Amino acid sequence: MSKPALICPSIPPVSSPTPIALCITDLDPGGAEKALVQVVTRLDRSQWAPVVYCLGRRGALADQLEAHSIETHSLDAGRRDLLVVTRLAKRLRQRPPALIQTFLFHGNLAGRLAALIAGVPLVVSGVRVAERDKRWHVRLERWTKRLVTHHVCVSPSVADFTRRELRLQQDAVSVIPNGVDSAAISSASPADLSQFGIPGNARTLLFVGRLDVQKGISVLLDAFRALALGHPDLHLLVVGAGPLEAGIRQFVRAHGLDRTIHLAGRRDDVPSLMRSAQALVLPSLWEGMPNVVLEAMAAGLPVVATAVDGTADVVTDRVTGWLCPPGSADALSQRVSDCLAAPEQAVSVAKAAQVSVKERFAWISVAASYQRLWLELIDRRGRN
Repeated sequence: MSKPALICPSIPPVSSPTPIALCITDLDPGGAEKALVQVVTRLDRSQWAPVVYCLGRRGALADQLEAHSIETHSLDAGRRDLLVVTRLAKRLRQRPPALIQTFLFHGNLAGRLAALIAGVPLVVSGVRVAERDKRWHVRLERWTKRLVTHHVCVSPSVADFTRRELRLQQDAVSVIPNGVDSAAISSASPADLSQFGIPGNARTLLFVGRLDVQKGISVLLDAFRALALGHPDLHLLVVGAGPLEAGIRQFVRAHGLDRTIHLAGRRDDVPSLMRSAQALVLPSLWEGMPNVVLEAMAAGLPVVATAVDGTADVVTDRVTGWLCPPGSADALSQRVSDCLAAPEQAVSVAKAAQVSVKERFAWISVAASYQRLWLELIDRRGRN
């Protein structure tokens, strides 16, 4: 199935910058958070005056935004802090935007409620994943959908899910995918994996992501345990943090894998790690559009992943990567074996992926698509 290309539209000039607000749950490094930074820092500042609000703590990415002279506010919300909606509404009344763009479930919900209180006329809600296993999320989204002007989804499959579950019209939802900075990633220097205890002659599988149920990390551990029996030189480097970290460490100790499975925690040198690994493995049970897959493709690193929503919109099996059904350690280990057993094919597939991602997922095109959408919504409201 052919994948739709992202068209970079032209953006007409305006007389003065239009104030807009962007709201997200937090600014810790993550897929949605990094995407917000990439989009906002590429906005035409002669046309837009952005202010970013995060519900929770400030997070490491706030510094990046402020380095680009983008005003950023943290509302320091704790768990079940419902008053964050009123604090956000107060900020929006003080600095009235023409439009608010929201990201992630809590950011979406708080943003639309605060916009209602503050009288913000346009609300654009970003949907990054088809949350099939969180029905209460879907119910809250459906109950509050009338507060949203437009929904933006990161992939066609997520858009289909959103239209169906929220009972939205076709034109109420747009697809704007994630992007990737291909030049920066492909030019990164390879990392020295000996810092993690990985020998120079070893082959390394790389996992990058939050250590939670969604990412299928338990499937990966079972698959690696089987792979290690036939590939004694194989190592697994796990990059990320999350609630399953203690359980992963226990698994590693219990099965005597402490010399071949390495937990690196959060890292800011992922492109360099990708340049030193033999494959990225992402066994997610569900996804929206995983940034890490785009980054691996841009780095020329072969990708082995599960054929879930979002990932399957990016990767074509045996053409730009290897796909397998989610939840199966046997299927995952077989696909990794296929990749490792044919190094020439792996290089060819990785090159095809590199070309594909460069053509379809440039951040400048993603930012232009958001700007075009916002202008269309503002113009439509003006005409009405």
